[in-house]
Amino acid sequence: MRVRRVPAAALREWCGAAWVDSTRRPYVEGATAFVPVRDGFSWELELPERNGRAIRGFQRIGDIVLFHGPRPDTAAVEDAVRRCRPRGVLWVRGHEGVERVPRVELVHGSSGEVVHRESGIRYRLDPSLVMFSQGNREEKARLTRLVRPGERIADLFAGIGYFALGLARAGGFVHAMEINPVAHGYLCRNIELNGLAGRVRPECGDCRDLLSGTYDRLVLGHFESARSLEHALAHVRSGSHLHLHAIEARPGDLAPGLVRQGERVGIPLTSSVRVIKKYAPGRLHTVHDLEVT
Repeated sequence: MRVRRVPAAALREWCGAAWVDSTRRPYVEGATAFVPVRDGFSWELELPERNGRAIRGFQRIGDIVLFHGPRPDTAAVEDAVRRCRPRGVLWVRGHEGVERVPRVELVHGSSGEVVHRESGIRYRLDPSLVMFSQGNREEKARLTRLVRPGERIADLFAGIGYFALGLARAGGFVHAMEINPVAHGYLCRNIELNGLAGRVRPECGDCRDLLSGTYDRLVLGHFESARSLEHALAHVRSGSHLHLHAIEARPGDLAPGLVRQGERVGIPLTSSVRVIKKYAPGRLHTVHDLEVT
């Protein structure tokens, strides 16, 4: 069953969406709903049909299948191979350091570069070398709807261009900063691949050293972005928007501290929070929308 992940609390909001397969029932686990996707629409995960056993989902990036979490057993790998006929299957055990380098093990076939297509954008990458945040699909789409033509945008943790490419295509001029040189290399290639050379300026290095001037919108897509907020606030004006990703036990736990950071440097902030997905038991991936008032 091909699905997209949405917050369970917002499941009703998606019921009438064009991509939803209304002939099948969503599967809900904790704070996450796995919503079946109609043929012809992009999807995020492929889940085995429910048969009384635990469901083990996987991701498909180009012709490579990725398993996250515990090591997949032989049955799970064989099921993914039967369904997708991939070139290879990788087990992603986690990501290391500020450069978010994936720790992977090849459990079937071979790996290498792929071109992954999502929402009209092409991403070239090697999933054994750099991470790909496929679970942010709806958040990427939401941000592109918010962009006003001509906005100057900072993407502080750009990776291979997850947010930057869509924001540029929506009309923004994006300053994309990435500290991992391998990911930065793919970012540059993806800018060219999507014909966005005039709208995205990539730089390799620490975003705290690369931020310059004033931005209309800033995307802080690293889970430890709160540590960089003070640096980001030195490059805003009244009306600037910041979108800060975090891991929280409860949505909004970090909000008072984020607002206080603004107060300490004389910048008033309003805050609202959205749940992106369940990250782990008792932990949620959230995004804080902050506006300079």
